[in-house]
Amino acid sequence: MTVTVTPRPTGHPGYSQTLPRQPESAAEARRLVRTALAAWRMDGLVEDAVTVVSELVANSVEHARCASIRVIVGRPTANTVRLGVVDRSKVLPVLRTEFTSIPLRGRGLLIVDRLTARWGTELYPWGKQVWGELWVEGR
Repeated sequence: MTVTVTPRPTGHPGYSQTLPRQPESAAEARRLVRTALAAWRMDGLVEDAVTVVSELVANSVEHARCASIRVIVGRPTANTVRLGVVDRSKVLPVLRTEFTSIPLRGRGLLIVDRLTARWGTELYPWGKQVWGELWVEGR
C-alpha cells in the first residue's frame, strides 16, 4: 500500500495509508507512526503512539464492515500528534469501564483513553474517524 505524505498548514507533513481491514494491518500502522515520529524527531512518543494506533486499528478491524481502513498521523499543532483510523462504519465507539466474562476484550478504548491527552470521533456522511492525541511537553 502507498503512504501518502501531505503538506499541512502547520508546516508539518501529514502521513496516511489505506490498509486492508485485517489484524495484520496493525503492524503496518505502527510502521507509519514510527516513520512520522522519526521525521518529526519525537521518538519519546513512539511507545504510547504505537500502542494507541494498534488499539484503534484493532477496533476498526473488529467493528467496521468494509474491506479497508485509513490510518492517519498528523500534527494539528506543534505540540500535538493526532493518530486516527477512518472506516465506513457509523457506529460510535463506546468506552467501557466495566468488564464481564470475556477476558482481555473490550479494553482498547480504555487503553487509548489512558495513553492520550484526549480522544474522540469525527462522523462523516459515509463513516467515521476515531482519533487520539498525544501532547508533547516543552515544544
